[in-house]
Amino acid sequence: MKILIIEDEARIAKRIERMTRDFFDKDVHILLSDSLETGLDTIEKHSIDLLLLDLNLNGEDGFEILQTFVAGPFQTIIISAYTDKAITAFNYGVLDFVPKPFDEHRLVQAFTRYTSSGKQSGGDVHFLAVRKAKTFRLIPINEIRYIKGAGIYTELHLSNNKIELHDKSLEALEKLLPEAFERIHKSYILCWEQIEKIVVETGGKYSMQLKNGELLPIGRSKYKEIKNRLL
Repeated sequence: MKILIIEDEARIAKRIERMTRDFFDKDVHILLSDSLETGLDTIEKHSIDLLLLDLNLNGEDGFEILQTFVAGPFQTIIISAYTDKAITAFNYGVLDFVPKPFDEHRLVQAFTRYTSSGKQSGGDVHFLAVRKAKTFRLIPINEIRYIKGAGIYTELHLSNNKIELHDKSLEALEKLLPEAFERIHKSYILCWEQIEKIVVETGGKYSMQLKNGELLPIGRSKYKEIKNRLL
C-alpha cells in the first residue's frame, strides 16, 4: 500500500507520518511532498492508494491537486485548517476532511473509513469526476442511474443514456456515494430513485427493473435486504 502525504510544515508532516504508520503498521510505503509542484510530480510518477492533502501549501492552493487528479483511482483525505472549504472538498469526492488542529483519534476515524468495506457516513458528494484526455468533467450525482463494475474501471450509466468511464473501483465509489445509492450486486450500484420493481425470474434469480425498463441483477445475498427496504 502506498500513501502520499502532501504537507508543507515538516513538523506536521512527520506527525501525520507517524500516526499513519501506527495505524497501517508495516503494510505501508509512505511518500512525502512539501509543495504543490512536488506533490503533482509524485502523483504523476507513482501509483498511490491514498492521498493525505493539506490545502495551503506555502501559500499555494492544494485544490489544484484535487482538480488535476480528482478522477484518479486513489482516495483522498484532506487535513487542513481551511474548514470553510470542507463542503467544496466533499463535492469533489474526497473521502474525509480532517480539520486542523487534529488529534490521533480523528485521523484514525478517517483511516478506518478508508479501510472499512461498504458505505460509510461522511460528506455528501455532488459530483463524480471523469477523465477527458488531459482534463476532467464533473458528472452531477443526480444524473447517474447506476454504476457497473468494468474490470479496473467502472461505468457510470447516465440519465441521458450515455456511459462514462471512471477510474475508481466500485468499492471506492461505494464509500463516497450518498445514501440514495445502494449496492445490489457485486457488479452494480444503483440509484434507489430509479427503481420500478423487483422481478423474480426462473431458477431463483432476481432482477431489479428500472423506471426506464432496464433490468439489473440482484445478488442472492442482497435480495432479502433490498426486498425489506422496498416494503
